[in-house]
Amino acid sequence: MNILHIIPNLSKGGAERLTLDIVRELNSRKGINVKLVLFRDEIEYNISDLKDLITIIPSRIELSMWKKNQTYVEALQAFIDEFKPDIIHSHLFEAEIVSRSCTYPKSTWFSHGHSNMVQFNRKYLKRNGPKVFLTNAYERNYLQKRYKANGGNNFIAVSKDTERYLKTHIRNFPVFRLENAIDFSSFFHQRSFDNQKLSIINVGSFQKNKNQQLLVLIAQQLAARNIDFSIQFLGEGTEQENVIQLTKETNVTSKIEFLGNVSDVQYYLNSATFYVHTASYEPFGLVLLEAMASGLPVITLDGKGNRDIIEQGKNGYMIFEEDPALFAEAIVQLWEDKKTYKAISLYAQEYARQFDIQPYVDKLLMLYNAAISSTNEE
Repeated sequence: MNILHIIPNLSKGGAERLTLDIVRELNSRKGINVKLVLFRDEIEYNISDLKDLITIIPSRIELSMWKKNQTYVEALQAFIDEFKPDIIHSHLFEAEIVSRSCTYPKSTWFSHGHSNMVQFNRKYLKRNGPKVFLTNAYERNYLQKRYKANGGNNFIAVSKDTERYLKTHIRNFPVFRLENAIDFSSFFHQRSFDNQKLSIINVGSFQKNKNQQLLVLIAQQLAARNIDFSIQFLGEGTEQENVIQLTKETNVTSKIEFLGNVSDVQYYLNSATFYVHTASYEPFGLVLLEAMASGLPVITLDGKGNRDIIEQGKNGYMIFEEDPALFAEAIVQLWEDKKTYKAISLYAQEYARQFDIQPYVDKLLMLYNAAISSTNEE
């Protein structure tokens, strides 16, 4: 089976990490010939073992409601024609719309719903003004036509929330739920529960929906309780300066480190004692599983998609209000209850194990084969 995965780049992010893990695992399977196409040479992961599988093909489209669409996909189309993929699997909206500008109906196409793609939500478009409405509606209609031109489409939803969203807004094509996965062995850590310090970690790009300001306010609450703690932020982004400014305003600068993008996330997870996630919207929460695999109890805000992976009081706690005092109370109570802390840490690791990439790819291949069979029957 020839399988082609397409993603714009390999910058730091959950979708990019998952795509690499999928390609690595597929490459280990007999009878599978897998390739990964990027549009840009932006690579922030170690891909030394995958260099022969990755091809960078600059590709883009410029859609216009008033003029002729400009598509720059000739090289991508030539690659597809030569590779003759049985499966074409795109990740993230840019790859979605660019790849569908190519034509290859002999393939079975998959779109990975890493999040709720707003282009399919008519209500969202109306709420955000006429320009957004028109632009996104045009993209939605363009994609619908391209799906049909390529013989149909299949959607993978990473959570129950995304599954509900896609089934509500995309009614012409099948939607399959397949929760994300991690390379469990890379994140597993044999913990010692002696002489630990309260050390909190947060991983993610600094965007508004990641809501890192809330963690700074949690730090303020912990400091007011005279708790000895530290917080490390991993990631970069446009909201980082605002978060740094808030640390100064709340007098917790000495408690917080901003470490930027790092290549060895596992090292920092292993050195921490809590993972605190403050995103106001989370399609799934891949980093939560990575933290659990490392043995970290997770304290998280309800982000809808992450409801699927929190078992309250067993692998962590979900807080349903954006209230820093509630977060601080949950952290302190668990930290002071060493027996419960250890039980949650150990259970979190066993819970995360079921999301390992190997059984995930088994299920993915079953979806591929079922979709191919369904297409052939038609």
